[in-house]
Amino acid sequence: MIIIEKLEVSYDKLHNVIDSLSINLSENAIHGIVGLNGAGKTTLLNSIYGLISINSGLIRFNDKKMNKKEVSFLETENYFYSNITGREYLSLFKNINYDLDKWSQLFLLPLDTIIDDYSTGMKKKLALMGILKQDKPLMILDEPFNGLDIETCRIIRQILLKLKDRNKTIIITSHIIETLTNLCDYIHYLEKGKIKFSKEKIEFSEFEKELFASIENKNRLLINELIV
Repeated sequence: MIIIEKLEVSYDKLHNVIDSLSINLSENAIHGIVGLNGAGKTTLLNSIYGLISINSGLIRFNDKKMNKKEVSFLETENYFYSNITGREYLSLFKNINYDLDKWSQLFLLPLDTIIDDYSTGMKKKLALMGILKQDKPLMILDEPFNGLDIETCRIIRQILLKLKDRNKTIIITSHIIETLTNLCDYIHYLEKGKIKFSKEKIEFSEFEKELFASIENKNRLLINELIV
């Protein structure tokens, strides 16, 4: 269980990006975090992993303070050392059970090529391979489908579902809500730094309709004035 209680995070003294947020996330499940731009999704993930300091509150995993040794984190933007190959990058992570050749065959990456020459999609796949090689009990994935082609998105979906079956807990964000409704066990809607509500899989269809209707109604008047 991931327990977050009264979490507050700010980048200045004027307002909280995460504002007294409390939520419990069950283990061995895939949790989707959705929200409009500026809702605080990335800040929340950075806080859980410990990349940024929190003002107050607590974050616990399995009744202990969150420990990076138990967590792998895929950031939205992937950073790599210059002038190293994909193979050299993956060698930074130790896992004797990781079959590099088979994973490379699945993702079709030229591992002996300098990463600087990779496309955006290739870099994303390499970063995901690094996350998978770490084999941590908790995975945090910030926009993992950005820059990937349709086939790779489906491959990632299959992998995440298999990992859940192996008792992994996964937290994932995506701007494309359909990727989450097709994958997650729970979706949590973040608005102005708070979890407004959480939905289980059986509620996803109604949630999607309500969310899209709310967005369309909010902007309909202005769009009608702009396009006549």
